[in-house]
Amino acid sequence: MCGRVVDPNLRAEGLDSSWLKIASFPRRFNVKPTEQVLILGKQPLEAMTARWWLIPSWFDGAEAKDWKATTFNARIEDAKDKPSFRRVWRQGRCLIPVAGFFEWTGEKSHKQPHFIQPAGNAETLFLAGLASRWRDLLTCTILTRAANDDMQDLHHRMPVILDIEERDAWLGGSDDPGLGAAARIRHHAVPAFGIKDDGPELIEPIST
Repeated sequence: MCGRVVDPNLRAEGLDSSWLKIASFPRRFNVKPTEQVLILGKQPLEAMTARWWLIPSWFDGAEAKDWKATTFNARIEDAKDKPSFRRVWRQGRCLIPVAGFFEWTGEKSHKQPHFIQPAGNAETLFLAGLASRWRDLLTCTILTRAANDDMQDLHHRMPVILDIEERDAWLGGSDDPGLGAAARIRHHAVPAFGIKDDGPELIEPIST
């Protein structure tokens, strides 16, 4: 499961804003499904923005909101066989760079948010994604997999986080469901926040 992400630092290594060639936008710390996210696709890689909630090209609804299926995530184990994703499984591969993402633990009435980020010095996680153009709207989904040891105390699923070699494999068409298994991440609890809240304070650890 991956339902909230933090925009990458566009000044970080590998994301030099001089080559992005997209309209700049303020960095957000509480990005939700249906909002625009940065994706890297095509060959050579090109930066684009896409609506985070995939709509398949064959959908004949009048508006984006008419697509009711939950497609902001896709399971890497079976996405290629699902009607919503199989058309873009080969031709819609992309990377979705983020600074991190959130997960919640605890009882429904007392959910504790946690911020998950790279374990080392890197500032950016590169997530496996699929992109689909519906009419004039580019849309995308984030692939998920079973949680590894770094994540399983928070949730049984996690985004597919790719290292350098895996990024090339994913974009090249790999069907390996083991992609992302060795991703190293760390997390810390953060103060509870609302759906409309934003700002760098959302990812600051709870004071002890």
